[in-house]
Amino acid sequence: MAKIPTALQPHINDALWPDTPLVGTVDGDGYPRISLRGSTCVFDDETLAFWERSRGGVSDIADGDRIMVFYQKAELRESLLPFAGVARFFGTAKVYKEGPIRDQVWDRILQVERERDPDRNGFAVLVSVERAEDLRGSPLGNL
Repeated sequence: MAKIPTALQPHINDALWPDTPLVGTVDGDGYPRISLRGSTCVFDDETLAFWERSRGGVSDIADGDRIMVFYQKAELRESLLPFAGVARFFGTAKVYKEGPIRDQVWDRILQVERERDPDRNGFAVLVSVERAEDLRGSPLGNL
């Protein structure tokens, strides 16, 4: 498992347009799917989470699917992420359509994202981060 650098965690938790993370998956036909995911947050030091409410985005995601989360914040070029302000996280998905983990993710996402799914029709996805790197592929290490 790879660690999500502590210094990046608040930036990811507060990310909205234009710093919205992108989530990449592969659909059932083998095509890549890239989707904006404003509900992305840090679940723990080795796990990212997001709320999946879209139709046609990554809604067909299943346990064990490989996921890439792409995060960019231009202001971080001056400090944490010198290569274009980019961090990439690669990992494996676990879907929670009910239960306490789903509720915990719901409680952690930004209010504006909860307002976009007032009936809570979506579900939670945890991504166990196996690799965390900068734009050039170097490990993020301890930021």
